[in-house]
Amino acid sequence: MTPMLDPDLKPSPAHEIVHKGKGCLAVIVAAAVLLVGGYLVYDRATGLIEGWGEVADYPGPGKASVTVTVPDGATVNEIGSILVENKVVQSDAAWDEAVRSEARATSIQPGRYLMRTEMRAIDALTLLINPGESRVRSQFTVQEGLRLSAQVDVLVKETEIKKSAYEKALDKPKKLGLPKYAKNRPEGFLFPDTYELTEQATATSVLKMMTARFNDVADQIDLEASAKKLGRSPYDLVIVASIIEKEVRADGDRAKVARVIYNRLDAGEPLGLDSTVIYAKKLKTNTTTKKDRKSKSKYNTYRYEGLPPGPISAPGQAALEAAANPANGKWMYFVTVNFDTGETKFAVTPAEHEKNVKEWQAWCKAKSGRCDS
Repeated sequence: MTPMLDPDLKPSPAHEIVHKGKGCLAVIVAAAVLLVGGYLVYDRATGLIEGWGEVADYPGPGKASVTVTVPDGATVNEIGSILVENKVVQSDAAWDEAVRSEARATSIQPGRYLMRTEMRAIDALTLLINPGESRVRSQFTVQEGLRLSAQVDVLVKETEIKKSAYEKALDKPKKLGLPKYAKNRPEGFLFPDTYELTEQATATSVLKMMTARFNDVADQIDLEASAKKLGRSPYDLVIVASIIEKEVRADGDRAKVARVIYNRLDAGEPLGLDSTVIYAKKLKTNTTTKKDRKSKSKYNTYRYEGLPPGPISAPGQAALEAAANPANGKWMYFVTVNFDTGETKFAVTPAEHEKNVKEWQAWCKAKSGRCDS
């Protein structure tokens, strides 16, 4: 049965207190919301006011190297757009501000310039006005697999800098930026690549550019960490890469050759490589004779166990990566059976290797003069 309500009954004082308390709390919450909202609006408005008129500009001094081309007849505004597109300058507004502050802005000459991404606009403008070593005269390419003396010959021809200047610079290896593990020996550390030759380039600046490129690639492939993992020195890996560069050219063979070298080193077997003898004897062929293989040079890996004393060529990135990441396998031998195609065969046992050698000998017999020493 539903109880009857007495119309004369009134809320108790306790009920009144609760009701009033809820009302006060609602007022407090509403006030807090207004205060917080007002602060956020004020803070945002203040930020907009403070930022009003600011120009988006990189802090500098710059990051990655980039080559920028200023076309013939380009206006100052067009040059700014090119810089923004190449991420050298952050905004057209920053470039415009820099141009207004520099009366010589219209003196920029067409050409190619070595710059950096994320430069301050005024720094980028100053470089273009006074390029110095940043103005590119031409490009030159040094191919993979050349010994140091051959690299110098290429540099002399491509850069038109005297051979004596390169020889003098190489006599001061500490100034070239070589990694510590290079032991101040430039052989193998002048990285083969295509480079920009600047107007004021010198023999030393060219060699420093090439060693800097080597250091960049070594960092990219984590050469030192890979050497530690393999239980070798970074210098050992560069030697192995230099051998790979001379022995094979197919992408799939490089890591397998690296494994053969490491397997033979671990087994205490002489490497028995023609490439190291060719380096020692300065031969112009792909093969060696019995007389060549009797050489007492420490680079004769038929006579001496272990790696040769230093690199025998300048390896490219693919060869360095192979030396740092050898394939898995038990191969102990390899031989290139076709010098035209570069086909290389790998073997685990002496019998398998002998079969591959006979295939190579048959190819040589059919290609008279191709295998003569």
